[in-house]
Amino acid sequence: MIGSNILLDTNVILYFIGGRPGISELIDSKKIYISFITELELQLYKYNSENDIKIIKNFLNETNIVDINGIIKSKTIELSKKYSIKLADSIIAATSIFLNTPIFTADKQFRKIKELDLIFYTQ
Repeated sequence: MIGSNILLDTNVILYFIGGRPGISELIDSKKIYISFITELELQLYKYNSENDIKIIKNFLNETNIVDINGIIKSKTIELSKKYSIKLADSIIAATSIFLNTPIFTADKQFRKIKELDLIFYTQ
């Protein structure tokens, strides 16, 4: 179910910056959230141009960034142990569950997490 809120995974944001089709239409008019781990990944990414850096800075300024809290920590540990997924993915999944908001992603690892509401990007 696609509501008015959406949590974006890092890969979808990078695809959006790269101009891949179908992303802006799906996120338009949504309240956009990202995990603090996505914010870090975006800030550490090696961009191709100064324009990409400006776009990311503007995006981060306009996006709701969800910091870690006790509930997200506990859920991250639970998901990491249950599904043997990377820490960053566990944090993003736990954030989605905490917000009760779907994740928009292209990462197939999320498919094995039964507790998630996924919007899967394919090109």
